[in-house]
Parts: sequence; C-alpha cells; structure tokens
Amino acid sequence: MPYILSSGVQCADYSCDQSDVQELVYELFPLKDHEKKRLMPIFEHANIEKRQFAAPLEWFKKNHGLEERNHLYHTKALAYSLQAIASCLSNLPGGDEFSTDDIDHLIFVSSTGISTPTLDAYIMNELGFREDTKRTPLFGLGCAGGTSGVAKAYEWLLGHPDQNVLVICAELCSLTFQAEDARVSNFVGTALFGDGASAVLVAGDHSSLLKKIKHPLPKILNSNSKTKAHSTDVMGWRVVDTGFEVIFNKSIPRLVKEFWSVHAKEVVRSNDWQIEELPFIVAHPGGRKVLEAYEEVFNLKEGALNIPRKVLSSHGNMSSPTVHFVLHEVLKTQHEKGTKSIMTSLGPGFSSEIVSLEWV
Repeated sequence: MPYILSSGVQCADYSCDQSDVQELVYELFPLKDHEKKRLMPIFEHANIEKRQFAAPLEWFKKNHGLEERNHLYHTKALAYSLQAIASCLSNLPGGDEFSTDDIDHLIFVSSTGISTPTLDAYIMNELGFREDTKRTPLFGLGCAGGTSGVAKAYEWLLGHPDQNVLVICAELCSLTFQAEDARVSNFVGTALFGDGASAVLVAGDHSSLLKKIKHPLPKILNSNSKTKAHSTDVMGWRVVDTGFEVIFNKSIPRLVKEFWSVHAKEVVRSNDWQIEELPFIVAHPGGRKVLEAYEEVFNLKEGALNIPRKVLSSHGNMSSPTVHFVLHEVLKTQHEKGTKSIMTSLGPGFSSEIVSLEWV
C-alpha cells in the first residue's frame, strides 16, 4: 500500500485579522446598514482569528475583471505552489531531502483560477522536474480536492508501486470576492475564505524513498468517494464577467449529518474500525458548523478535531489545501504504530472524499 512521506504548506502574503476583514466587508458590501448588521455575527461566530490573502485589503476596495483576477491567480498560485513544494521536499528529519528527480507524477489541484497549460507545467519548468514526469491536473473539486488528490495518488501507485507522486493544491479563494454581489453566499464566503498552497508526497510500497524514513508513516489503506445525486447547486462557482461568484447552500451542515455520516460509517465499518477509537480526524474544516456537524454525528474522542479547529482559526477555509494544512500539523507528531485515522473533505457535487490511514 502507498505511504504519505512528507508534506509542505505555504500561506499567502498578507495576514489579516478577522476583525479587519469584517470592517472592510461592512464598508463594501452592497446592502443597507440594518441588513449588514444582521449578517455581521457570521464573522464573529466563524471561529476564525486570522486569514491570509494574496492581495492587501486595499485591493478589494476596487473593481477587478476576470482577466486581472486570473493574472493574479496565475502569478501567486504558482509562487505559493513552488514554496509549498520546496517545504515538502525538504521536510525530512535529520536534514535529508527529497529531489524533484524522485517524482514520477504530479497531481495539481485547483478550482479558483484558469490556466492552460495548467500550473503544473510551469512548476515543472521552474523546479526542473524530469521531462517524463506525468501530469494530472484536477479542476472543480473545491474543498474536496485535497483528499481527492491524495486518493488519486494512492490509486495510481497501486499500479506503479516503485514510483512517487507529488500532490499539489493551490487556491486563491479571496480573489473570488464580488463587491457588487449582495447574496448571502458571497457574504458567508467573505467570512470564511483564505488563500494558500500545499504539497504532499506519496510513495508506492516499493519506492526507494521509503529507505530514508526511520519512523512510523501513515499508510493509505483505501480511498472512497460518494456523490449525492442532483446536488450540484449545493456549492461551487458561478462564472461571471468579473470572475467567480460563490455558491453556498445553507443545507451543507445538514448534508454532513445526513450524507457524509452515512459515507463515513460505511468506510469505518469496511475497515473493521470503531470511529470512537480514532484519536484524531484529518478533517477539512469547511467552517464551524461543519466541524460541529462532524461531532454531532459521531461520539468522537475529546480533542479529535483540535487540529482542524486550529487550522480554521489561523487560516480560514482555503478550499483544497486546507485538509493538507491539517495533515501537515498531524505529521509534526510521531504517532505510534497502529494509529488509525481518516482524511475527509466535502466538495461540489455534492461529494464526499475519504482516505483511510494507519501508521505503520
């Protein structure tokens, strides 16, 4: 079975307090004062202290077309990806490093900008990857993309057990803010979204890189996907002349309870596990209500969601990289052999992605 060897993350350039973003949104949002005051508690109850953006807050006070937004996406998402990869490939105890020559396949995940060729081609040029490195760009998976990318790496490595896959996620969710969009979905997005990038190195079970690791590693036991029929209106983007408009349906927390819970129980049961025995969940913290819904569904151990809460508080929801930020924090601790967990994310579709992990 494939193994997760290393991870790296990169925050965007401009760190902003939630209160400062709240003030800006109050100034800009196209609603009457009494309507904005009614919605402002969304910021205060989001359990977010800071977020990082690819542009300073002043940038959001002006109108920007799709071309300008996408140019910024291309420039910044590429820069953050390169930094996350550098972190991932040098993130071995004892100062040892991986090399781009070790990578056989790049999986690039993003949903907040457009590039043809996709950014993985630019990444290959910038970092000198081998010309025969395979590329798989994944677009439109939203928050589910981080877990889905790892799942795709796992599935590919089952057929190529001597090789290695680098999964890269890069999202600039803040650039989708539309100053003239008065919908509640846009307001909610301004209270949650942040920017960032991540990289995760996954190795087949015959990879030579495994010899460099001297401590227990998370082995990927299986991957599982589930997509709810006729639910394409739950979350996503609406493409307009000025960029992307966010789609958030208020049914998301309910779907966590009614849809994700069934999926998670199926996966845990198929592993012959009890979810109560999992010491932590590598869960994408889509928002406070999503994390609360996770807790309501299962009798989780106290502290099982501490790391997702910490990531949400420090970075907000960065879409696909967010679950890798959680994984990155998890990997900072050396876990005992036999430790079990699931990596899980929800995304447009409405879809649920789950990867089962065991430290060996």
